[in-house]
Amino acid sequence: MNDLEFLEKLLAIPSPSGGEDIFAEYLIAQMRKMGFVAHRDEAGNVVGTVGNPAAENHVVLLGHMDTVPGFIPVRWEGDTLYGRGAVDAKGPLTAFVLAAAQVAPKLTNARVTVIGAVEEESHGWGSQYLAQTMAAPSCAIIGEPSAWDCITLGYKGRLLMEYSLTQPGGHSAGEFVGPAEHAVTFWNSVRRYAGAYNQEALAQGRKGRFYTLDPALRDLHTYSDGLNDYVEMTIVARLPPGFGMADLLEKMDLWAHEAKLTFRGSDPAYQSEKNTPPVRALLRAIRAEGGKPAFKLKTGTSDMNTVGPVWECPMVAYGPGDSSLDHTPHEHIDAAEFRRGVAVLARALETLGGG
Repeated sequence: MNDLEFLEKLLAIPSPSGGEDIFAEYLIAQMRKMGFVAHRDEAGNVVGTVGNPAAENHVVLLGHMDTVPGFIPVRWEGDTLYGRGAVDAKGPLTAFVLAAAQVAPKLTNARVTVIGAVEEESHGWGSQYLAQTMAAPSCAIIGEPSAWDCITLGYKGRLLMEYSLTQPGGHSAGEFVGPAEHAVTFWNSVRRYAGAYNQEALAQGRKGRFYTLDPALRDLHTYSDGLNDYVEMTIVARLPPGFGMADLLEKMDLWAHEAKLTFRGSDPAYQSEKNTPPVRALLRAIRAEGGKPAFKLKTGTSDMNTVGPVWECPMVAYGPGDSSLDHTPHEHIDAAEFRRGVAVLARALETLGGG
């Protein structure tokens, strides 16, 4: 089985968040055939290691096995492979496995651990477990699509909140203000707050979406049981670096009035430095493959937001694929893009491993 056949097989195994078991079993079996010492940890993450198990120099390649829901028929169209996870993030995870296996014989003074985490697309349980239990490695690369010739240095943070309100029913012809209107008023207050914050950020010279506060209304649902009226609303806010949430949380509590606010998760933004061993190794590798490397700052979140502040080691995100295709119904990856990503990672690992 060649590299592209391996990727195609992994895409063909559905692994939505919480349903990674079959995928994990197959991945472990293949990793063991490639020379990895592989197992699943207590969180369900797949953990495979090559190289010198006693080496202090420890490079971690952290990808994730899960995908968002939605079946995309796995197929080739010319040199393009379609399938859910082709870029987010089975493509990068597969590239990690292939690159680590390729350089394994040269890792006499280093060890490389490839991890396929669970539930990155939902609760982030896999990376949370690693942050709690795994000792900080020498450096880490997070498996997310950056394009084969680009390196991602940071991700915005995220705040996930649910708003719910129940009121006795009333006639729309009266002066009754229903739950839906209260929810809209709350949402507009959040939007105005973000607008004011972003104007101030721009005035201070922080340009670009990486430095803006971006709330998004993900769901608004109203219903009635004949006696009471209900509204439920989900808001996701993307947080810029250095954003202090205390003021926003205090104001949202005031804007909510009688509504209930439930916060489902919060991750601060994370940005790594440019002049670190993994950055230098990837820059060198991209140039060696004929590319002109560039840096990216992402407006989403990743496992970097979870493990970065805890491990405090040199860290970047890298992986083949076009991130604009994340979560879309036409997710795909080009064969040449994928193979270049594997080649870049192999060169970088050889450098990081002291070869």
